[in-house]
Amino acid sequence: MHRTSTRVILSCAAIGVGGGLIAAGAGYFAALVAGLAPMLYGITIGSHFLPSAVALALLKRPGVGILTGFIAGLVGAAFAPQWIWRFLLTGLLVGALLELPFFITRYRSWSPWLFYAAAGGSGLVLAVGTFIALGPEHYAPWFWVIYLAMFALSPVFFTWLGRLIASALSRAGVARSLA
Repeated sequence: MHRTSTRVILSCAAIGVGGGLIAAGAGYFAALVAGLAPMLYGITIGSHFLPSAVALALLKRPGVGILTGFIAGLVGAAFAPQWIWRFLLTGLLVGALLELPFFITRYRSWSPWLFYAAAGGSGLVLAVGTFIALGPEHYAPWFWVIYLAMFALSPVFFTWLGRLIASALSRAGVARSLA
């Protein structure tokens, strides 16, 4: 059985806490956007990808995306308990979706395109899900174009940002002892 070191778990926790604080703020921002400009709501969904992307890019270990996403969900729920299930389930789902291509490659390839393929595919899955859930007849076509584009592009942007943060942390020597 594979053992995970305490350092890796604590690193996931630290990244998850930071990501959870961002997710909590994004949750309240999402409520504001949904009321004022609902077609831009998809921008906020990408913030849930940030902690898992940082953990996967920095630690390059199986399970760190799921664990970090779950911890981020717990922290986000602490600041917005009315959305506890949204935060917890989204954290788990996003972590699993981001880890999927690495799981398929048996965690042997950490190529950047796998991060973006996972994020883009996840964004499309979420976009199609919301399109079906909300019903195409409720909004004009121009609304759907903007709405679905935000859902598809936001995860890619936040994954790119997460990889940038992980790169900066790695240059600073944060994960050196984990290699």
